[in-house]
Amino acid sequence: MSDFLQQLQGFLAASPTPYHATANMAQSLQRAGYTFLPESEAWQMQAGGRYYTTRNGSSLVAWTLPKTAALETSGLRMVGAHTDSPCLKVKPKPELHRNDYHQLGVEVYGGVLLNPWFDRDLSMAGRVSYLNAAGQRCQNLIDFQRPIAVIPSLAIHLDREANKNRAINEQTYLPVILGQGAEAHDFKQMLTAQLAAQGVTDVTDILEYEVVLYDTQPPACIGMDQAFIASARLDNLLSCFIGLTALLEADSDMGTLLVCNDHEEVGSMSASGAQGPMLKQVLERMLPEPEARARMLAHSVLISADNAHGIHPNFADRHDENHGPLLNAGPVIKINANQRYATNSETSALFRHLAQLDGLPVQSFVVRSDMGCGSTIGPITAAELGVRTLDVGVPQFAMHSIRELAGVEDCTTLTTILRRFYTTTEV
Repeated sequence: MSDFLQQLQGFLAASPTPYHATANMAQSLQRAGYTFLPESEAWQMQAGGRYYTTRNGSSLVAWTLPKTAALETSGLRMVGAHTDSPCLKVKPKPELHRNDYHQLGVEVYGGVLLNPWFDRDLSMAGRVSYLNAAGQRCQNLIDFQRPIAVIPSLAIHLDREANKNRAINEQTYLPVILGQGAEAHDFKQMLTAQLAAQGVTDVTDILEYEVVLYDTQPPACIGMDQAFIASARLDNLLSCFIGLTALLEADSDMGTLLVCNDHEEVGSMSASGAQGPMLKQVLERMLPEPEARARMLAHSVLISADNAHGIHPNFADRHDENHGPLLNAGPVIKINANQRYATNSETSALFRHLAQLDGLPVQSFVVRSDMGCGSTIGPITAAELGVRTLDVGVPQFAMHSIRELAGVEDCTTLTTILRRFYTTTEV
C-alpha cells in the first residue's frame, strides 16, 4: 500500500467527527511549518508565510502568501471542501430504559442513508464542555474507539415486508442499545469516565456535549485488485485530505488556500459554514484594503471538491446515459444549468487543461433532467465572494451511507491535479 493510502486511511479512522478532522489537519499543518493565527488575536503576516486558523474547532482555513508577486495581481488558488458527514447525534437528554435495556436517543444529522446503520458495531466521539476542579470551563475531544452501541434490526419473522416496503421512523427505530440491567447508565457519567480514561481527571461537572455515533469498522482497500477504498465519511473527508495533501506538496510561489467548512450537510448557514463569514473575514484580514481585495478575487479561482455520484451498475438508469461517471476513470466536473453547481465553461476548461498537462483523465456529471440535483459549498462560496468557481469530485458509491466506496486511482489523480492548480501561474 502506498504512503498516500496509508495516510488517508489513518486520517479517516482518526477523524470520526469534524472536530477530530480539523484537529488532525491542524497537526499536519503545524508539522509542515504553518503558523496558527487565532481569530481572537492580531495577525502579523509576511510574504511567503504559511498560516492557518480555525473556527468552532470544526472549520479550518490554511493559506500561503506569494513569495514575490503581489497578492492583488496574482490572486489565490483556492480549494474548498467540508468536514461534516451525515450521522446520528446523541440528544441532550438521551437516557432511555425500556424492557431492561439501556438506550440512548439520537437525532439525525443531515441526509443519512439510514438502513446501513442497523447491526453495525458503533462507537461514540465528539466534543465535551466541562468544569474542572478549579471551576474553569474547559473543552476536550473524546473518542470511545471501542464498540459500545448497536441498533439491532427487527427479525424478518416480525416484519415480513421488510425487504419490500420498509419505512424507518427516526424517533422510534434508531435509539441505540448500550447494555441492560437494573442500574441506569447516566450519559454524563459515561462522558466523565471516558475523559478520565483519556487522562482528563479533574472533571467536576459536564456542562454540554456534541457527541455522534460512528462505525468502528476501519477503512480498507477492497476488491480483487484492491482498486477501491471503503470507509465511513468519504463524503467529504476524502476531499479534505486530498486538498490538504495537495497544499502541503505544492511548494508554490503563488498564493494558495484551503478552506474546509463544517455544516455543509445541513445547508452551510452557520458561523463556521460556507454561507457564514469565515472565509470572507480571513480574506479581509489578508488584504484589508477593499479595492486591493477586489482585484485579488478577480484574479482568483476556487475549486470546490466534493464527491460525485458514480454510475452504479445495478442502477444505471438513475444516471443520464452520457454522464454516468465510472470509478477509477478520473475525477468528475459537476455541471448544472440551474447553478446547483458553480461550474461554467471557463472554470471547467481550466480544470481540463490542468489535467491534460499531466495526461490525466477527467469525467463530467450532469444529473438526469427529470431528477433533482444536490449542491455543494461551490455556489454558496461563489455567491459570497464573487470568485470564479467550479465543482469537482471523486466519484463514489453509497453516498451518505455509514460505509462508502470510492476508487483509489481517482484519489491520487485529483491530488495531482490540485497540486498543479496550486502551482500554476495562469488562472
